[in-house]
Amino acid sequence: MKKSSNLTATYPTLPELTFRGMFLGMLITVIFTASNVYLGLKVGLTFSSSIPAAVISMAILRMFKNSNILENNMVQTQASAAGTLSAIIFILPGLLMIGYWQGFPFWQTLLLCACGGSLGVLFTIPLRRAMVVNSDLPYPEGRAAAEILKVGSEIRKEEAEGEDTSKKETGMKDIVFGTALAGIFSFCSNGLHIASSEVSHWIHIGKAVTQIPMGFSMALLGAGYLIGITSGIAILCGTLLAWVVFVPYLTSVISPADGQSAAAFAHMIWAQKVRFIGAGCIGIAAIWTLIKLAKPVVDGIKMSIAAIRSNDTEEKQALHHTDIDISPKSVGIVFLIILAGLFVAFYTFVSAANLPFSVTITYIVVGILVAVLMGFFVAAACGYMAGLIGTSASPISGIGILGIIVSSLVVLALSTSFGVFDLPGGTDFATALAIFITAVIVSIAAISNDNLQDLKTGYIVGATPWKQQVALILGSVIGAFAIAPVLNLLYQAYGFTGALPRAGMDPSQALAAPQATLMTTIAQGIFSSSLDWNYILFGIGIGVVVIIIDALLTSHTTALALPPLAVGMGIYLPPTLEIPLVIGSVMGWLVHRHLRQRAERRSPDHVEEDVEACNHRGVLLASGLIVGESLVGVIIALIIVVSVTSGGSENPLALVGKDFESIADVIGLLAFVGTMFLFIRHIIITKFTPEK
Repeated sequence: MKKSSNLTATYPTLPELTFRGMFLGMLITVIFTASNVYLGLKVGLTFSSSIPAAVISMAILRMFKNSNILENNMVQTQASAAGTLSAIIFILPGLLMIGYWQGFPFWQTLLLCACGGSLGVLFTIPLRRAMVVNSDLPYPEGRAAAEILKVGSEIRKEEAEGEDTSKKETGMKDIVFGTALAGIFSFCSNGLHIASSEVSHWIHIGKAVTQIPMGFSMALLGAGYLIGITSGIAILCGTLLAWVVFVPYLTSVISPADGQSAAAFAHMIWAQKVRFIGAGCIGIAAIWTLIKLAKPVVDGIKMSIAAIRSNDTEEKQALHHTDIDISPKSVGIVFLIILAGLFVAFYTFVSAANLPFSVTITYIVVGILVAVLMGFFVAAACGYMAGLIGTSASPISGIGILGIIVSSLVVLALSTSFGVFDLPGGTDFATALAIFITAVIVSIAAISNDNLQDLKTGYIVGATPWKQQVALILGSVIGAFAIAPVLNLLYQAYGFTGALPRAGMDPSQALAAPQATLMTTIAQGIFSSSLDWNYILFGIGIGVVVIIIDALLTSHTTALALPPLAVGMGIYLPPTLEIPLVIGSVMGWLVHRHLRQRAERRSPDHVEEDVEACNHRGVLLASGLIVGESLVGVIIALIIVVSVTSGGSENPLALVGKDFESIADVIGLLAFVGTMFLFIRHIIITKFTPEK
């Protein structure tokens, strides 16, 4: 490739996998894993750790004379894998909620996370060429991390050579400006609580209830700018379906519980019914995505195997380092080690039920098969979703819902044929095993969700894929060591909803673990035959309609599309997360349109050059917004963890109480609008090419 040749000239022999880099990545890994586990259990959301890890890595490795961009990239790759693996908390606490576990066994939890995460890495190896190299997916966080690494590296290089760095400094100033904007607001909203991070206005039309939602996340505003108008409009369509059609209709035909507020009732309808429509839509869209990717994925596998197995020395030398994945032989060895680890984990779990040996082995083999086969499916789906809207906004819990449904149905069939439900505790065992299998699937989904984003960063900066894949496996294993102790610490300190470790604890202080609660409820509903399938099937129907519309649009025009996964995510995700994404995408489209018109008037011969200069500035600024909120999120999470584990408040930095909420809403809105104004102004003041 022409691009690859340029990268060869720029990065001929730079070290990538270094001991100091891996050690630094390990330290960041532990910190980000702990922070993500806490936030995920508390509010059901985790943050992408790629960008904060890249910034921290650059700041620390800058003290070493011979550090470089590829070494920094490896640090963020390793740390992001472990931070993302904390998504295991979306399912694993369910084993405590049903009373099957009384804590998190260290070795079982370690094997689940390490094996699942490593499988996520292996499964995305054949997807790399199809979805990273030969795809136009935006990968917002991957691009953002690459821009940050490139700007930092170029400044250092030119400073060392005594060159003028004013232009590069301008790029860093764009990042710093965005980082400061988002960081200050995040600290004021999530730390001091003097500004709201979201607000909703509830509307009543007869018996129908809905809301006008608004989120003030600067990071999602930046991500929206990066994902583009097509994905933004698709997400908006899903949001409108959920909150203009489904929620109002269902609240008008279903009666609320006695004493339940309208807002709480509408939110319950969305969480317990409409979200299943979104899950069904995501499921069928993911299957369709996998079908569309089948040919490029197979081609990518053939290319990888053919290139690496080639005995022609000249051919091997011609293969660019940015095109080399882990060899098939190494993949096979790692895969066998993973299967052995899964067998040990499943054997210790299933054998505790004291079932006949043949039944135990059958459960183990089928459980591993379901996890592995379903895992490859979710790897492709999650990789695509991360490329479409970013890692932080990608609905891993939606994939988890599909996983728990498939796992529960398989275990239900086996348990019925073996008569396990007739045994004491048989239903609890079946429910627990379904959760256990899904934990592996979620681990695979989480890492594949992050992995391709990191590989996109590496592709842009000229990294070696196989070295990144090694770093990702290392990050998964190191993160797995940290997850069980952190989970046990938080469980003993607070407990989870419906699972308190000690008598007399305050249930209102328990961590909500919303996704784990939802998935446990689904599993119990399947085994008790009380789960309502209508909403999931209806969501599948919605997905089919959207797939047809998208196919018609893309076959008749190149300007219009309606990505089905994005529509499903619009139905499934909380609307306060979606609106900033949509606003950011529309803002980006309007800015680009204005810049192109302005460039055509000023300098017709330099239109593309001028627009690209402004767009580059916008990408850097959007990256800064993501960096600022992510970094401050890490810092606040650590402060909260230290506070609560030492008996302090869950909001140790808060300056105001709930009576300040209405003023905080106004401050949040003004800050968000002000940020949009500054963002647009900062981009359009870019100097155009002088007129001739």
